[in-house]
Amino acid sequence: MSITLTEAAARHVAAMLQKRGYGLGLRIGTQKSGCSGLSYTVDYADNLAPSDRVFESHGVKVVVDAAQLEYLNGLEVDFVRSNLLSQGFEFRNPNAKDQCGCGESFRV
Repeated sequence: MSITLTEAAARHVAAMLQKRGYGLGLRIGTQKSGCSGLSYTVDYADNLAPSDRVFESHGVKVVVDAAQLEYLNGLEVDFVRSNLLSQGFEFRNPNAKDQCGCGESFRV
């Protein structure tokens, strides 16, 4: 089981955590949404629950609830900048079988 951040994503998360002043790392999950079924959720991880699993990439922790691993195992998260106005996380999920046209949701 693994969830990884690219070096660019890890740098971005580390900078945001430092600016925020606290937090354990990045929390990633899914929720039912969109036309394909699931969308990603991203938040700060401020604490750990007993069901959480922690992965580390480039010195940054990624926290995922164990129940989410069936959808997220093998996920790679990148941080991309297309230009000054367009930047964000890009998800490369080997479990995603389909994705909606706008890229907001996926199906496993």
